[in-house]
Amino acid sequence: MMSIKIGIAGPVGSGKTSLIASLTNMLKKDYTVGIVTNDIYTTEDANYLKNHLDINPELVIGVETGGCPHTAIRDDISMNQTACDELETTFEPDIIFVESGGDNLSATFSYELVDYYMYIIDVAQGGDIPRKKGAGLLFSDLLVINKTDLAPYVDVDLNTMTTDVKNNRQNKPYLFISNKDTKSMENLYEWVVALL
Repeated sequence: MMSIKIGIAGPVGSGKTSLIASLTNMLKKDYTVGIVTNDIYTTEDANYLKNHLDINPELVIGVETGGCPHTAIRDDISMNQTACDELETTFEPDIIFVESGGDNLSATFSYELVDYYMYIIDVAQGGDIPRKKGAGLLFSDLLVINKTDLAPYVDVDLNTMTTDVKNNRQNKPYLFISNKDTKSMENLYEWVVALL
C-alpha cells in the first residue's frame, strides 16, 4: 500500500512541528500516521514528536540533512525517500507527513517525494509576508497562515492579510488557523482527510 505523503514547509518557528502534532492527534484514531522530520544537525523535532505523541515512536524518523533543508526536500530527496520507504515497508501508514527544516519563503517540495505540500507562515512574522511572493507561498497545494490568535498582539490585520493571500494565491486554497481554535484545526483536518 502506498501512503499519501504530505510535505510541510515554512520558516523557523512558524509552527510546523506543533501543527503535525495536532493533526496526528486528530488523525490517529482512524488512520496510521508516519512522520519524517528534517533538521540540519539534530533530530530535535523528531524527538519532540516522539515524546509528545501517543503513537509508536518508530513511526517518527528524524533525518539529519547536514545542509540546507530545502535541498533534502527538493533537490536530493534520497534521505527522505529512504525514511518514507522504511515507514511504508514496516507500518503501511495511511499518511506520512514530511516536515522540512525551517527555511525561507522559497522552500518547495519535489513531487517525487510528496504527493501534496502545505506551506506554513505565522502572523507574528508580519502582515506583509503574503506580499513577498516566495515559491512556498505561491505554489504550495495549501497555504496555512498559523497563530491567528496572536494577530492583535503583533498589530496584524487579518482582513488585509486575507486580501493579500487571495491576490497572490489566485484560486489556490489557504487556511487561517490557530491551535487554540478547534474549528480552524478541523478545517485543516478535513483538507488532509480529503486527500485520502
